[in-house]
Amino acid sequence: MAYALLFSGQANQHAGMLPWLEAVPACAPVLRQMESLVGSDWRATLAGPVRRADNGFAQVVITGTALAAWAALQDAGVSAPRVVAGYSVGELAAFAAAGVVAPASALALAQVRARCMDEAVAGLHTGLLAVTGMAAARALARCPKLECAIDIGPEQAVLAGMDEDLAQALLRLPREGAQCTRLDVAVASHSSWMRPALAPFDIALQGVAWSPALCPLALNATGGLGKQVAVLRRALQAQIAHTVQWESCMQAVAERQPHCVLEIGAGSALARQWNARYPEVSARSLDEFKDLPGAVAWLERNAAFD
Repeated sequence: MAYALLFSGQANQHAGMLPWLEAVPACAPVLRQMESLVGSDWRATLAGPVRRADNGFAQVVITGTALAAWAALQDAGVSAPRVVAGYSVGELAAFAAAGVVAPASALALAQVRARCMDEAVAGLHTGLLAVTGMAAARALARCPKLECAIDIGPEQAVLAGMDEDLAQALLRLPREGAQCTRLDVAVASHSSWMRPALAPFDIALQGVAWSPALCPLALNATGGLGKQVAVLRRALQAQIAHTVQWESCMQAVAERQPHCVLEIGAGSALARQWNARYPEVSARSLDEFKDLPGAVAWLERNAAFD
């Protein structure tokens, strides 16, 4: 099947995401592993505003629900994708879906990743700001204390920084035509603030069993494709403190010529981005479907065999 798989990142998680997961037996093993780390009441926790943005909770839930959904798709007969990419923490699920690490390892890494990121900015108040309608370079020229955390496109980016500087940007940039939104993420991900997280996260990566990818992965840190373990591991570590090259990732996915694109995760931000950039190749989010059979039917119709 000629399709691409995208895994969502943090910020759009919600209590009603992928509501059919618990009803599909194939999801159960991954959900049990996830719940051993965050508790069985994770949907109720997502309904509250406080812990929903907590890294240690959110990153594990995002990784676990995504991999449970992927297990359900595989059990329904969906074959391997042509190419895979994950947005920010979604890269952990992408690596597991491509066979690079086991789902249990991806969940454990999500927990460690979150802890390393939290410790990197302990005592500081940092976060992220989504900006659309303005080039990242122009936004940074107006707000020089911020950094580009995620490069999404010509007039779309996510900026990282201290809370007070983000608050100033939230006031200033809209006056110049930008649309700005504070994201539900409590650390300055993918920026220099995360450099202290690199070494401890690398230690965690050393303890994981790695395998060559079953299909190419578009890598956040470089924007290029990779399959070899050494390349993948370096990129996964680096992306914590490096601008996510998401625009280049989408280009790399498009060059693999998928017939359609399926996003796995909460919301449909990645699918919307794809459809705006590549309208000739249909993209949908799994979170848009009421049940698993509907998603599988759409994928089978659109990801025709070569």
